[in-house]
Amino acid sequence: MTDATHRDFLAIPDFSRAELLALFDLAERMRRGEYRKTPLGGKTLAMIFMKASTRTRVSFEVGTYQLGGHALFLSPRDVQLGRGEPIADTARVLSRYVDGIMIRTFAHQDVEELARYASVPVINGLTDMLHPCQILADLLTVRQHLGGFEGKTVAWIGDGNNMANSWINAAYRFGFDLRIACPEGYEPADHLLERARKEANIVLTRDPKEAIQGADVVNTDVWASMGQEGEQKKRERDFAGYTVDRGMMARASNDAIFLHCLPAHRGEEVTADVIDGPQSRVWDEAENRLHIQKAIMAVLMGGETLT
Repeated sequence: MTDATHRDFLAIPDFSRAELLALFDLAERMRRGEYRKTPLGGKTLAMIFMKASTRTRVSFEVGTYQLGGHALFLSPRDVQLGRGEPIADTARVLSRYVDGIMIRTFAHQDVEELARYASVPVINGLTDMLHPCQILADLLTVRQHLGGFEGKTVAWIGDGNNMANSWINAAYRFGFDLRIACPEGYEPADHLLERARKEANIVLTRDPKEAIQGADVVNTDVWASMGQEGEQKKRERDFAGYTVDRGMMARASNDAIFLHCLPAHRGEEVTADVIDGPQSRVWDEAENRLHIQKAIMAVLMGGETLT
């Protein structure tokens, strides 16, 4: 329903540093209740979920409604993608009905193909490669509690998964120090790491204690993500020593905050006294998904400008 001049949001570097900073300012106005406009009035967001979700579904659906629009939830049972319809055909058809498409799926190539053939904005709600909306919510949380992320050190403890890859993309855009601790065989994407190291100091280590030492932000995720449940026991062995507990947090900066994209497995990747403790900001982080995604939709679908 829009023309070919639309923009997509598939990865953090799709926006410039200046645009991202303006996006955070817009999201912060929304968080504080200072934004009253309804730029999605009369508009519809199609939400395709090939993977289950709590935060992504609720935050996009509520956010669309708060901006004056309507969101359609489409599971594999609801769309012909689940029965083998080509992504390109789905993209072309949905573009005739809706004003934007958010997709949460497995292969990142599927999101890229959807964006290639859609004539409306496409937003990446998560792929096995990247989780950009979550990391923007994390960065908004860091700004909220630490005043900004410039000059800060972020520690990632655990699997080099879509979250780690998106932290690498964020470091590429903003230049903060990033330390990633992961076991052998669980490294993040080489091509993203190579590009980001031209703009940021990124350390890859096997030692979580090295990564967390003096860090301002400590971040982790479940050891077995969706689709990896069969590897749970192997991953528990491979990630032994990677639990973020109070002793680990004590190595971080005194005012360090703890983040987790949720859902969390207490007693595995993080202990209850950390995620439920005074340094945890995971509930603000979860809330900030709503605000940053509203900002993204207001820009891509609602005509807001990033200045």
